Amino acid sequence: MAKVVFRIEIFQEGDTYVSLCPELNVSSFGDTIEQAKQSLIEAVEAFVETCEEMGTLSEVLEESGFHKAGDTWVSREPVVAQKVTIPA
Repeated sequence: MAKVVFRIEIFQEGDTYVSLCPELNVSSFGDTIEQAKQSLIEAVEAFVETCEEMGTLSEVLEESGFHKAGDTWVSREPVVAQKVTIPA
């Protein structure tokens, strides 16, 4: 069975931690950082299982910027990541 390696981002919104897999646009939440992380892992697992059942997993992952390395799908890594400011 193939593996999927993905990035997790966690933000705090009030008393809740929101977790996000930006490449797949899957998110979840929890009362703690660890709960938010585990909840996101479960959400991504369900997403991947659904894609597998539909026969679209390879297509979805490729369109989301993943590449296959052996039996593992790996998300792309940014060359540069920075914040910029523009006038609003």
